[in-house]
Amino acid sequence: MAVRPGKTVAHFLMVNNRMLAELLAAEGAKAKPPLSRAFKRASRAAILWPEEALQLVSAKRSLTELSGVGPFLEKQLLRWIDYPPPILETTPVRKNFLFLTEAKKLLSENPTWHTRLKGDLQMHTRWSDGTGTVLEMGKAAAERNYEFIAITDHAKALKIAGGIDEHDLAMQAREIDSANDQFSSEGRHFRVLRSVELNLDLKGQGDIAPEALKKLDIVLGAFHSSLRKNEDQTERYLAALKQPHLNILGHPRGRIYNFRLGLSADWKRICDAAAAEDKALEIDCYPDRQDLDVETLTIARRAGVKISIGTDSHHPWQLVFIELGLAAALLSKIPQERILNFWSRENLSRWASKAR
Repeated sequence: MAVRPGKTVAHFLMVNNRMLAELLAAEGAKAKPPLSRAFKRASRAAILWPEEALQLVSAKRSLTELSGVGPFLEKQLLRWIDYPPPILETTPVRKNFLFLTEAKKLLSENPTWHTRLKGDLQMHTRWSDGTGTVLEMGKAAAERNYEFIAITDHAKALKIAGGIDEHDLAMQAREIDSANDQFSSEGRHFRVLRSVELNLDLKGQGDIAPEALKKLDIVLGAFHSSLRKNEDQTERYLAALKQPHLNILGHPRGRIYNFRLGLSADWKRICDAAAAEDKALEIDCYPDRQDLDVETLTIARRAGVKISIGTDSHHPWQLVFIELGLAAALLSKIPQERILNFWSRENLSRWASKAR
């Protein structure tokens, strides 16, 4: 590896995207707007930087190639690379997030986690707050050699995300059928599954009528409100897991990188309950979420609970987020046979119907 003049390889070993993201976030907390926003935006973008910043420096490339980095931030990053400050302890609101460079390295060493993957179980379309159509999301997934995806547009109570009601679900089903007809006519072994992302209230209740849910292939639900409570929230999770039409509890902690810590709960009790109810807990792969994280997934593995992986994509290109979820499952030592995304479409459908 080439190094900058006057520096050694050992000097640079401590400098990676994770460290730079923490430094950027720390500066963002001290700076005034609009500079604070630039630091925080770059910190968040660093999760998805495709290469280590140090690799670009060693190759004499500009750091402005990286998302969120302009000339001003490039100078700051170069100062940190040349003269690394003391290692910062990761702030809890940014703890246990994987970076894309780390995930890619891990998955390259474990190729079956890509080759055996059969689908993606959370994504959004123009029916709620996504930007792609059902067909566009399906084509992007088919190009990744998937066998299935689940379209999980937000349900009606989440008005800020353009949530859909029972009538919209029925209309969307026609669009899904049309897309599936097209894939069949092209000879593709691929299918779009009908689903929804229920908005769960504080009592764990969903916002779509059971009669409409019965027509879906699989049902995901998640909490979207009262996510900053400090007191233990175990009971609302346990109530949600008892809902007969729910298959998957989505982004359970409700955390957001550098923004929200997420809810506190007895995760052993929740994982034990999910296993007993035969419900799956989700790894939401969206870079800002990564929820569940590796620490909580380890509890889930010990409890024997099933795991679902969803990119939470809102655009076709975001299907690449799957690598963050796969890496988290791999690090947590979750067996592939316990992850819904590695099942055949037929086995997934049988489980979803039986569990409901």
